[in-house]
Amino acid sequence: MIQIYTDGYCLGNPGPGGWGAVIVEKDNIIEISGKEIDTTNNRMEISAVIRGLEHTKEFQKIKIFSDSQYVINTMIKNWKRKANIDLWQKLDELVNKREVLWEWVRGHEGNFYNEKAHNLAYKAAISI
Repeated sequence: MIQIYTDGYCLGNPGPGGWGAVIVEKDNIIEISGKEIDTTNNRMEISAVIRGLEHTKEFQKIKIFSDSQYVINTMIKNWKRKANIDLWQKLDELVNKREVLWEWVRGHEGNFYNEKAHNLAYKAAISI
């Protein structure tokens, strides 16, 4: 099973932001990140998951780890989607072609890969 650790970060909300994802498949670890000049923290959280999933193939089994209750609970508890509709649609397209499990992790509690994802998002945001 592929594990993807994701995080988003925003300097102000809205403001400059970044996202990061760490994709772990056996001994192969891929770190990816990106940034946006004017965004929100929630958009960066969703973007991190999308970008991570885009690095996987259809029909793979994947476990997403995120400290975003917004992302996790929207996906597993069907929270209402009142904003970021474009990103939710993209995420749904990717999830519908994969077997995805969701796990919330408490942020900044020492989870190694979650901290790596956070650092990637933070560095992307401050590089703007």
